[in-house]
Amino acid sequence: FLCFRTSLVTTLIFVLLLQPPLTQLSIITQPNIVLLMADDLGIGDVGCYGNDTIRTPNIDRLAKEGVKLTQHIAAAPLCTPSRAAFLTGRYPLRSGMDAINNYRVIFWNGGSGGLPPNETTFAKILQQQGYSTGLIGKWHQGVNCESRNDHCHHPLKHGFDYFYGMPFTLISDCQPTETPEMDRVFRRKLWLYTQMIWLVTLTAALGRLTGLISVRWKTLTCLAGFSLLFFISWFSSYGFVRYWNCIMMRNYEVTEQPMVTDRTTSLILRESISFIERNKHMPFLLFLSFLHSHTPLLTTEKFHGKSSHGLYGDNVEEMDWMVGQVLDAIDKEGLENNTLVYFASDHGGWLERQEGKRQLGGWNGIYRGGKAMGGWEGGIRVPGIFRWPGVLPAGTVINEPTSLMDIYPTVVHLAGGVLPQDRVIDGRDLMPLLRGTVEHSEHEFLFHYCGIHLHAVRWHQKDSGAVWKAHYVTPDFHPPGAGACYDRGFCPCFGEGVTHHDPPLLFDLSRDPSEAEPLAADTEPRFDTVVRTIARAVEHRRTLTPVPEQLSLYNVVWKPWLQPCCGTFPFCWCDKEGD
Repeated sequence: FLCFRTSLVTTLIFVLLLQPPLTQLSIITQPNIVLLMADDLGIGDVGCYGNDTIRTPNIDRLAKEGVKLTQHIAAAPLCTPSRAAFLTGRYPLRSGMDAINNYRVIFWNGGSGGLPPNETTFAKILQQQGYSTGLIGKWHQGVNCESRNDHCHHPLKHGFDYFYGMPFTLISDCQPTETPEMDRVFRRKLWLYTQMIWLVTLTAALGRLTGLISVRWKTLTCLAGFSLLFFISWFSSYGFVRYWNCIMMRNYEVTEQPMVTDRTTSLILRESISFIERNKHMPFLLFLSFLHSHTPLLTTEKFHGKSSHGLYGDNVEEMDWMVGQVLDAIDKEGLENNTLVYFASDHGGWLERQEGKRQLGGWNGIYRGGKAMGGWEGGIRVPGIFRWPGVLPAGTVINEPTSLMDIYPTVVHLAGGVLPQDRVIDGRDLMPLLRGTVEHSEHEFLFHYCGIHLHAVRWHQKDSGAVWKAHYVTPDFHPPGAGACYDRGFCPCFGEGVTHHDPPLLFDLSRDPSEAEPLAADTEPRFDTVVRTIARAVEHRRTLTPVPEQLSLYNVVWKPWLQPCCGTFPFCWCDKEGD
């Protein structure tokens, strides 16, 4: 009997020793997931990525306690397509969320384009797995399709149980004291054309009255009517941007129209912490989509003048404080060891965003280019930080190519869900890389689009460690050598403002991350082999199937019958938060 007991104890000890460690066991459970996404934040704006003048202690704390990615890549250099790729794990072309024209983002809450209802977001899969899912902050993926209340593109139709925030994006038009930002060049042209038509009409009328011009009164009446209709046709939308686009919603209800910007930051933070507190007893997904650091840089008085980088620096430091408040809420509820926290930006900083001598856009560090540039690193390389105490090794730095699209399969697998089998998913599960069980990223090639136009391709040659990047199209900077398109405000994807390269400009990012010195066949012996290999990879375009273009001209124009309204249209005004 004694021998039997000894043998049993020995067997049990042996079985226990064979069990994986606690960190391995913990990822079998469904962790809480908190996704923090900044808006227009440059990789060079964060302390742990090299900035030593803007203070970001809470974001830096995430990196110290978790894993920092140094080659984290957005799938697009602008808000709408980048976030569509983030939510679906797919290049935005696959969902029709990238541009065929110069309208490269959702332009109106009253437009008909948006994230298609047949796309499956990670929120929808987590919702099916029993998660409570919430989106706080910016959406910018559309609202309605055919009627004011169909909400076909709304967050609640894409897997989120709760939404509080802006269905659109923050723009300077939301702040009455700021210079209008939205379509400002086009608006100036419309105003000029209106004045010209009025001048012609007035001249003709004066000529008729003085007898200098022989024109019938009926013709003058038609001309006056046309000028009035032309003015109404564009002023009914562009004249009321603040009322049509700068609104806040809670679920399907408009709560502020226009939004009261002085309290937006506090409300978004309050809603985020409240969501954590309400759902602490069940697995939850919180996607906190910051309005920081997009213009007009809404910053509370507490942070004004606190940084050495003007209003932009103040705004980034306030966002970092908000990150700290969310982390404190997680810690307060004792959830830190069961919560995966992720921080990133949707794309690079906006270099051209200036008002006089004020720089209102971000800084992309050593990387060339910025927002709206589909190929250059400054437009697509962003901060990427994960923290999960006890599961992810603290203080780790990973230099492998990764993508914002990777969040999709990563969180789906952690939640115990299954990836959709009826479509291509371009993202890859990051957990093996983050935990150190594999050495290399699963991505061999990453494709860098500007709208629907392929600008560059990245090849991770794993056996050599090289990261090659071939540029087929680059924007023309103005002034030449300035590093941005200061004459346009945005760099274009096609047309007269770009240069095509054949053979492509080739860089080895592992040696030249700033893309300063293009390689040539006479200086790089592998040049031809690398260019041919990348050219073969471009055949991935064969996996793209035709889909409706969500950013077509028809879909992006303002449609009164689709405009969210908290009153009787067109009398849309309310302040339910104040009430």
